[in-house]
Amino acid sequence: MVIDKQKAALSSVFAAIFLTSMKIVVGIFTGSLGILSEALHSALDLCAAVITFFAVRFSDIPADAKHHYGHGKIESFSALIETVLLFITCGWIIYEAVEKLFFGNGVELVGIQWGVLTMTISIIVDASRVKVLKQAAKEHGSQALEADALHFSSDVWSSSVVIGGLVFVWIGDYFNIPVLKYADSIAALGVALLVIKVSIKLGKETIEVLLDTAPNGMKEMIEKEISKITGVLQINEIRIRPSGAVRYININVGIDPNQSQRTVHTMVHEIRETISVKIPRCDIVVSTFPVDALGSDDSSRVKGIMTKNAKTLNND
Repeated sequence: MVIDKQKAALSSVFAAIFLTSMKIVVGIFTGSLGILSEALHSALDLCAAVITFFAVRFSDIPADAKHHYGHGKIESFSALIETVLLFITCGWIIYEAVEKLFFGNGVELVGIQWGVLTMTISIIVDASRVKVLKQAAKEHGSQALEADALHFSSDVWSSSVVIGGLVFVWIGDYFNIPVLKYADSIAALGVALLVIKVSIKLGKETIEVLLDTAPNGMKEMIEKEISKITGVLQINEIRIRPSGAVRYININVGIDPNQSQRTVHTMVHEIRETISVKIPRCDIVVSTFPVDALGSDDSSRVKGIMTKNAKTLNND
């Protein structure tokens, strides 16, 4: 079943509102700095979810007189903003981890059962959102939904770290093992580094789309497929412009000028069909130019022979 991307984005907004509210209430009640930090994390997720919802909503608006290539790049711009929010989240996680490691601000133990329950609910909700968002992102080729899925994934990891921190600190206090109070901070640093690594990759992909960078290997693949089509004598130019989930492709091919209009039309249709099979979401424009079927070298040679024969006949 195909997931509607606007519904997926809107449900993420409601999920983020629920998680943020729950963590704020429980964090204040328990006095847990870890849970309050997670509330901030979820608040950033809420901002990202709202941005994603509006991005996927407006990206589906068709092309108009001013936007000839549609509005798909709104999704890429949204993904870039979300990547920045992810870096802010990682900065906050690193700051909290360093505070706990070097300044002795340990995890609060007041109402630990409520803290564990809150984080467990958070993980369940976040994991369900990640599954839906990843599936929708794959089906629609949406960078915005992919970025939103990454936000909720980072929330799963950080919530797990908070639970681990609460449990390990409790074990350390119960069995008098002081070193365990640093377990959550070390794990949090690991999570932050992992999220930064994934965010850099997502950010790079997003910037490439905004700069109209052709996907790796796509031009070569198109050229290979077109060269197999009967009647294509030369491939002069292939341009690819990503915009949201759509690839706008301009192809310029050389054909025999003696071909009929019907034959040329059939050839162009075959080119479009061939590429559409390989690249499902694409908009293809094919232009043609005349090329001598003998090739440029042979053509020059033939013209030279004809000129020489003409001179010979005139002399005779």
